[in-house]
Amino acid sequence: MKIIVGMTGGSCSLYGVALLKALEQLGIETHLIVSRMGEYVTKHECDIDISELKSMATYFHEINDLAAPVASGSFKADGMIIIPCSMNTLGAIASGLSLNLIHRAADVTIKEGRKLVIVPRETPLSVIHLENMLKLARIGVKIVPASPGFYHNPQTIGDLVNIMVGRVLDQLGIEANLFERWK
Repeated sequence: MKIIVGMTGGSCSLYGVALLKALEQLGIETHLIVSRMGEYVTKHECDIDISELKSMATYFHEINDLAAPVASGSFKADGMIIIPCSMNTLGAIASGLSLNLIHRAADVTIKEGRKLVIVPRETPLSVIHLENMLKLARIGVKIVPASPGFYHNPQTIGDLVNIMVGRVLDQLGIEANLFERWK
């Protein structure tokens, strides 16, 4: 299995880091793309620099490398997750823009009919944000807001992160046993 992972400048980089670790533990090939603000926010929130992020992925692709394999529909990926997803990135994807490799890989994922999961992190949401999400949801993109549940009685931030990462992986049919399911 091959999953493309995009990390942008929305807060909650911890979700992206945890996702990469979970996919690595599951032995799933990852193709990581990090925006400049994604790099900045990950360093600020998690004290993890780009070299450490790169080490968590199977492959790393530069944000402006529009010739990377993941920019082509002939590259066979099983899906793409953008976690966290800024409203800038969400808006570009909803508009069909390919200004960087995350946008282009998402565009390819959509046009090839593959699974795309977007984890937006913004509050409050404007009408523009909601309309962009609706536009993407109507074509099959899964929108999984960064809002963890509490029914499993989380005790740590890690518990909150794990329920979100587990729910994201559910969207691609990947079982990771990261949280206790509702009974």
